[in-house]
Amino acid sequence: MRLVLDTSVLIAAVVADGLCRDLVRVRLRAHTIITSEPLLEELRATLRGKFKADPDKLSLLEALRDEAEIVAPAVLGKRVCRDNDDDVVLATAVAGRAQIIVTGNDDLLVLKSPSRTGIFRGGRILSPRQFLKVLDQRS
Repeated sequence: MRLVLDTSVLIAAVVADGLCRDLVRVRLRAHTIITSEPLLEELRATLRGKFKADPDKLSLLEALRDEAEIVAPAVLGKRVCRDNDDDVVLATAVAGRAQIIVTGNDDLLVLKSPSRTGIFRGGRILSPRQFLKVLDQRS
């Protein structure tokens, strides 16, 4: 599968042992991770600013940089998320033809409320737990 991991998932994988770390380090090896320079920069800035971590010394981020498919975000044409900064996640997914966006961000997850289909331009938006259920159903 082609996946975009929102910064919130990657931050959780770096700073805490648990679901997101397991997802990123073990369960995603057979999938293509799509990212973009704006998402990588947001990740680096958050790690430096909020967690006082040096992103250049984190093996997880080095592996992400080496193995992910890095795309230039697509132009969406109009604002989609209630937080405009989160549109870059959607734009990255569109550019990378991602099938699923994995996020813990409520501003993205709200796009799949009952009044919506849970799909953005052909890709699904799932929480890490929902995505793990999808993986478990496939195996």
